[in-house]
Formats: sequence, structure tokens, C-alpha cells
Amino acid sequence: MAPARCEASAGGTAPPAGAAVATAATVRVWDPVVRLFHWLLVAAFAVAWLTGDELERLHEAAGYAIIGLLAVRVVWGFVGGRHARFADFVRSPPVVVAYLADMGRLRAGRHLGHNPAGGAMVVALVLMLAATAATGIMMTTDVWWGVEWVEEAHELAATLTLVLVGLHVAGVILASLAHQENLVRAMLTGRKRSL
Repeated sequence: MAPARCEASAGGTAPPAGAAVATAATVRVWDPVVRLFHWLLVAAFAVAWLTGDELERLHEAAGYAIIGLLAVRVVWGFVGGRHARFADFVRSPPVVVAYLADMGRLRAGRHLGHNPAGGAMVVALVLMLAATAATGIMMTTDVWWGVEWVEEAHELAATLTLVLVGLHVAGVILASLAHQENLVRAMLTGRKRSL
């Protein structure tokens, strides 16, 4: 895998968390496909979570929307722009753990695209959403309909996805504060501070 990319200061390392950062020009990081995928996935998961057993048709429609979105994102992870590609942000577990340790010490480097923890979260969310969708589809088939362990697996996967979403939001807030930039706005506009 490619080495982690982070922005470097003149000294060769990214500025420590909390350091004053001058306003600089912005660069395009998140392309429209990534941004649209992100916000449509947020909406589809919210609808699926909130409808549950109450509005079955809407719940299933949201689930199928999630499947379609995941398929697009996986393809885009191989053919999309630089920061959309898995090769740009998927790192080995030791690199992710080291990054998290640096974040805990408030000295993690700033990354223009996903940082190692963010990349790991993308992978975890895609896998957990795929598991949720797969068990959801299984529940609609003659073979698996009414099978208790399939229903329990679906509910567990959905709950674990919600936990991951909470961790993702916490990570976005922490990274936004540490690097003095609004990552939510970046996912809306597609632009981040260049240096």
C-alpha cells in the first residue's frame, strides 16, 4: 500500500494539533460522487434505522438504496479520483493504531484526504452496511424468512453500524478541532485548506 500522505510544514512534519494555522487557499479533495454518496448514504441509513419494523416497504427501499450506493462506492474506490481511491487511504492496522495513538497525544499529522483512522472507518462502515444489507435481503427470501438467527444478525449489524456512525462523527469532530478545519463543510463543498 502507498505510504500515508499528510501535509508537511517546512520542517517536514505536519503541525501539531492546536497549532495556529494560517488561512490558506483551498483545494478540491472530495469529488461530487464521493460527496453525493456520503450524504445519500446518511439519509438512506437514517430512513432504514427509523422505519425498522414499522414501515416495511420504506425500510426495504432504503436498504436497496444502501446496496446501490455501496456498489457505486466500491467501484469508485478503484476508478475514482485520487482521494476517492482505496489505495489513497486504506492503511495497515499498525499504521491506523499509530495514528490513533498520535491523535490521543494531540500530535497526529493532518491529511488532505482521509487520515488512516478515517480510511479504516470507511472500510468498517462499508463492510458493516454490507452485512446489514445481506442479512436484510436474506430475511425476504423463502429460505431464510422467519429464521431467528438471521433476524438477530440483521439487528446486530444495524446496531454495530450505528455505533460506527457515532465513532465516525466523534472522529470528524476531533479531527476538525485538532486541525482547525470544518470537515463537515469540506464534505459539502469538496474543498479543504491546502496547507
